[in-house]
Amino acid sequence: MDVNLVLRSTRVITPEGTRSASIAVSGGTIAAVLPYDAEVPAGARLEDVGDDVVLPGLVDTHVHVNDPGRTEWEGFWTATRAAAAGGITTLLDMPLNSLPPTTTVEHLRIKQDVARTKAHIDVGFWGGALPDNVKDLRPLYDAGVFGFKCFLSPSGVEEFPELDQEQLANSLAEIAGFDGLMIVHAEDPHHLAAAPQKKGEKYADFLASRPRDAENTAIENLINQARRLNARVHVLHLSSSDALPLIAAAKAEGVKITVESCPHFLTLTAEEVPDGATEFKCCPPIREAANQDALWEGLADGTIDCVVSDHSPSTADLKTPDFLSAWGGISSLQLGLPAVWTEARRRGRTLEDVARWMSEAPARLAGLSQKGAIEAGRDADFAVLAPDETFTVDPAELQHRNRLTAYAGKTLHGVVKSTWLRGERIADHGTLAEPSGRLLERNN
Repeated sequence: MDVNLVLRSTRVITPEGTRSASIAVSGGTIAAVLPYDAEVPAGARLEDVGDDVVLPGLVDTHVHVNDPGRTEWEGFWTATRAAAAGGITTLLDMPLNSLPPTTTVEHLRIKQDVARTKAHIDVGFWGGALPDNVKDLRPLYDAGVFGFKCFLSPSGVEEFPELDQEQLANSLAEIAGFDGLMIVHAEDPHHLAAAPQKKGEKYADFLASRPRDAENTAIENLINQARRLNARVHVLHLSSSDALPLIAAAKAEGVKITVESCPHFLTLTAEEVPDGATEFKCCPPIREAANQDALWEGLADGTIDCVVSDHSPSTADLKTPDFLSAWGGISSLQLGLPAVWTEARRRGRTLEDVARWMSEAPARLAGLSQKGAIEAGRDADFAVLAPDETFTVDPAELQHRNRLTAYAGKTLHGVVKSTWLRGERIADHGTLAEPSGRLLERNN
């Protein structure tokens, strides 16, 4: 065993729990998790982080990088720097908001070519399912995408139209035929069309325009389709806690469904959103505190599988004070870990929970068998966190391109001291290394 690095801490989060340990790294892979006082092999470098916690590098399966085509909104260079600064070592890029969208193999290759030299962390790609590209789904899957995203209501960009129920069934049937995964923005367009659409700065009016029933109905329809076709489906960015009983019942029945929620739904509430503060706008929306409590219960009991960012940035000019017309999306790539940890600790949850929700479960969702845990044979990807230290969010210190954030001025627990990718330190107290990320394909 040619060990070149030993990372030592009194608190290492492993699948068996948190313990003092020395992590031996060989060639970018975890060779062994050794006792804390194990002898350092000859020729290996020792990095002792003291009492800081070593988590498995976070895996964020829901990021809108928007590159190429809308690179002024974000880009692989800036997005992956922000991720690295926030303890994320792997992200999966969403197929829309880039031009072209990732809906054909040719479009996938264009995006990969753009990302290849800019990625500070490992990057993989979702494909897109559109009304007219059923023929492209299998080729995309064979080319390495991790699954397919669709919308059931308008996406906000004309080049990525939504699927109606018949089109969803056609795409799901195709994807189920090769045991692929469909990830779904689940809001029902009929409920949205029937809801009041008022211009203006009042958050309450925007909240009324995206009712819980839109999510609940779309999820119920999705469960029915998945059951009928024996298809694997994943509900993106769950906001409505009303859908949790439906999801729990479907899981108990054996329907192949998984669910994510996001830091903003778990840490921000409708009651605190100032009028005109469209940095808080996202679809589905941030809901009330009581709804948030129920989402945390869903996380605790396993109905919600994972927590990922849905980092969806835009240029500042698109965040007009009018909630109806402003771009919907929250930028949180760099802040997800401390935001979730701040609320988790308040609610009596542990960093082991956070590691399960933000690393292990997303890695499992995407089939990233090399990621998501600190154990022998996995990639040596780590986030080193000082969990009791606090900081106040200053947008000027964020790495993503447009530094507008709903977390500005908030004091959060958990300072990411360093981030490691395959045994190399890629972020160190806010200083970022040169890009060393790899492009990932399914089954790699």
